Amino acid sequence: MRLTALIFILIFMNISILANDFIIGVDVSTLYEIEKAGGKYYDSGVEKSCLEILKDHGVNWVRLRVWNDPTDHGEPLGGGNCDYVKMTQIAMRAKAAGLKVLVDFHYSDWWADPGKQNKPKAWAELHGDDLQNAIYNYTREVLIYMRQNQASPDMVQIGNEINNGFLWPDGQISGQNAGGFDGFVKLAKKAIKAVREVDPSIKIMLHLADGGNNPLYRWFFDEMVRRNVDFDVIGVSYYPYWHGSLKDLSENLNDIARRYDKDIVIAETAYAWTLQDFDGYPNIFGEQQEHIAGYDASIEGQKAFLSDLIRTLKSVSEGKCKGFFYWEGAWIPVKGVGWKINEGNPWENQALFDFHGNLLDIVEIFESPFEKVAVLKEFSLPIIEVFLGEKPELPGSVKAAFSDGSVRPVEVQWEEIPAEDLNTPGEHVVKGVITSAGEKIEATVIVKEERNYLQNASFELAVLEPWQVAGNREAVKVIRADPPQNAHHGKYALNYWLDKDFEFELYQNVTNLPDGVYTVSMWIQGGGSDTVYLKISEYGGPEKSVKIVNTGWLKWNNPQLKNIQITTGKIKISVIVRGKSGNWGWIDEFKLMREVQ
Repeated sequence: MRLTALIFILIFMNISILANDFIIGVDVSTLYEIEKAGGKYYDSGVEKSCLEILKDHGVNWVRLRVWNDPTDHGEPLGGGNCDYVKMTQIAMRAKAAGLKVLVDFHYSDWWADPGKQNKPKAWAELHGDDLQNAIYNYTREVLIYMRQNQASPDMVQIGNEINNGFLWPDGQISGQNAGGFDGFVKLAKKAIKAVREVDPSIKIMLHLADGGNNPLYRWFFDEMVRRNVDFDVIGVSYYPYWHGSLKDLSENLNDIARRYDKDIVIAETAYAWTLQDFDGYPNIFGEQQEHIAGYDASIEGQKAFLSDLIRTLKSVSEGKCKGFFYWEGAWIPVKGVGWKINEGNPWENQALFDFHGNLLDIVEIFESPFEKVAVLKEFSLPIIEVFLGEKPELPGSVKAAFSDGSVRPVEVQWEEIPAEDLNTPGEHVVKGVITSAGEKIEATVIVKEERNYLQNASFELAVLEPWQVAGNREAVKVIRADPPQNAHHGKYALNYWLDKDFEFELYQNVTNLPDGVYTVSMWIQGGGSDTVYLKISEYGGPEKSVKIVNTGWLKWNNPQLKNIQITTGKIKISVIVRGKSGNWGWIDEFKLMREVQ
């Protein structure tokens, strides 16, 4: 890897020009339990209350999740044990300190996110009007209690990361026995009705994860608008190691700002300041997340990410993006305050405080004009390997080191690669430009002698063609992998899933092949009791197949069929799937390679 140097001035966001209503928020939902367990916070070596420290450094909002009954047979579940009485105690202190409050109703007894939206145990057997009345009465009860304690929230979330609804299955949008959009909207409108009745001035947020996924946001909010759901704010979770690049986020935010004319708030974001582990419990953020996001896992990298995020938010169309919340910024490692009872803290290296409760330098971005000059010292040049005839996927950004100690991605615009280069073995140089500086950059593309004869072999064209599907076509879609590791190669993969039993054949007919001996292979991961085969036919010999057993998420299989003697100049390559309702899989990176004789 070759390094080059360049002087490049970045003028960071001047916080003083942020509008007075720009939200600089922190989720402090575990604070009650941390303080109860003896956790302490320090600012420049002086012990202070966490909320005082945050406010002194520019924070103007806090976010608090509310779980219905975070207990199991009377015993706490952990994760902050965030019932509304405890959260009201924190909200009272926040309001007294002049901070505004966002309350995040999970409508669950414990963690709710896109992968799980479990009903509270008290509502487990409720359906229809009974469940609608339960969510209405509970929402009303909590808000009245908070108002009576001088802790009325300024904004309320109706559910947490409700990509697929909440209160499953009644309020689940898609899936087995799901209530669909009809079921979800009936419940959401009841909760919203309660908020409006208690205090019409409270802003109402609908919150999704996957901030770089524009099709998801259009799909969901088109339905909300069509069904006249009454809400004020679009909430977005954005973690750069799960939800795409800042460019992906920017494109989504600008689109939904124009499309729905609603205020937008980043309801969750965070980044690591170290890869170290303090409490012996594995952290969510590790080397893989650092590699995906492109920022160094350091105090400088954490600051660089947040400053880039703020700059992205301020560039959203018509000033529609109103700020952000840093998720669980005060969740320091304190014994007894893990994500689950008797387990550790997986978020400790993404907090705003170090392992001992000392405030980190990231708050410089919250509190004061940020006009420091950072000089780009060096950047990496990519090396990409492809087979004959394949088009390489050139990265949209490369890592760069700056004089402030940060390592962050910078965007690159590449020239087109001549077709003759892709059909000529050897090393080829592709020229590009760092868009923010006009600096020239080069990538090396190594074209190998072997050739992959399949087209769109890794679905990086973001379409299915020339692959075809026979059977339940609705079970199959080519999508950008989220999280990225759902793709084995590149950014896109084929995903299958359906909320009823299904069967399909995915196939590609390859023609004009030189006669010879070939190998066919693919990569697949999945879950459930489906039956999957990789099959070949129409090549001049008997049909051959290999059975595939999916064993779970990120447990990739690499089925292969070898020694295929092609004598007809063609072959049909198929994947046959027979699945039960809810079975799923990700398919990627096919190869049809001629064996060396």
